[in-house]
Amino acid sequence: MNIVLFDNKHRKQLFPFTETRAVAEIRSGILTNKERWDYISGTEVSILTEDYLQPLYNDYTTGDILLIDASVIFTEEQAKKILQIPKGYYVAYNKGFIAGRFETAEQFNFEALSNLSFDELINWKEEVVRLDHPWQIFQLNETFIKQDFAMITEGRQSAAIDASNTVINPQNIFVEEGASITCSVLNATNGPIYIGKNATIQEGCLIRGAFVLGDNSLLKMGTKIYGATTLGNNCVGGGEIKNVVIFGNSNKAHDGYLGDSVIGEWCNLGAATNNSNVKNTAGIVNVYSSITKDYVAVAQKCGMLMGDYTRTAIGTTINTGSVYGVCCNVFGQGLMPKYLPNFTWGLNDTYKIEKAVEDINNWKKMKQNLIEENEANMLRYLTENI
Repeated sequence: MNIVLFDNKHRKQLFPFTETRAVAEIRSGILTNKERWDYISGTEVSILTEDYLQPLYNDYTTGDILLIDASVIFTEEQAKKILQIPKGYYVAYNKGFIAGRFETAEQFNFEALSNLSFDELINWKEEVVRLDHPWQIFQLNETFIKQDFAMITEGRQSAAIDASNTVINPQNIFVEEGASITCSVLNATNGPIYIGKNATIQEGCLIRGAFVLGDNSLLKMGTKIYGATTLGNNCVGGGEIKNVVIFGNSNKAHDGYLGDSVIGEWCNLGAATNNSNVKNTAGIVNVYSSITKDYVAVAQKCGMLMGDYTRTAIGTTINTGSVYGVCCNVFGQGLMPKYLPNFTWGLNDTYKIEKAVEDINNWKKMKQNLIEENEANMLRYLTENI
């Protein structure tokens, strides 16, 4: 059986994060949804998305196909039920298609999904979670950390934690091999703490769960972490961080506050960058929607939603409920605007694409990486279709 995670027609609601990735590659909790399905199914799952993004992923295959909506986050037990769907059946929840299994000798594509036909309907009765809005990524992070932690640590033994640390509720802490933690406080009373392979927590860090530090990531000395926070693989964390998801390969390395926010990949927050996550009136935070071209009410707390490859200058002050698109170079005097479109340079100019690609490559070299041609072509497509 070939498992294919597909993007539905609402994927653009997850701006800016789906500008540069399929929905299945959004991280919330410990894992992306692709990683969850890889783990649960025991096989490498495929991704089906927009044409301009598809070259970033392995080709999906024909034959016995289980098609799953990538925006739906199932529990492990629910996912196992989905894997048992018979051929010719599809599953709907609240009148929406969430999965279906069929056999075909032909390739299908993103636009043709609505033309697929099935013989039998299974009405799904259990509650499921859909990612419909980008702020849900941090709002649901604690729930997903707890689910992922229980799943991937079951039956496994944590690596030892150095005696120089203060550890509270050690049964709720899991450390992968190669990780280093020194002279810090780990408090897992309110949620689990997961430390990935070869991650490093330097001296004097104060950590409250739920918390995830991904493989090869670093917390610098004196970092203060409040749950529920996830730093993905190859990240650097510093200062004060609360209820934040950072996808991977990004840096918030210095003093400054970041709260109730989502940061994409290959981002860098300059020293003393601070964001507001609550209005002075304590009222509901409004966030710009790229779909409606207007502001929508979100919640009492919402900080910043930052797309991939975006960077801030030192001392940047970010407003409550800000949305920054892909590949912005953010600098300027005073409080920054609440919305910056893709490829913004400063506050009003355009980040030229070839300059952007060159700068991204420079940042990638700092993490022993290089920009790939498919990635550069994807960014060029975005500049032509803003």
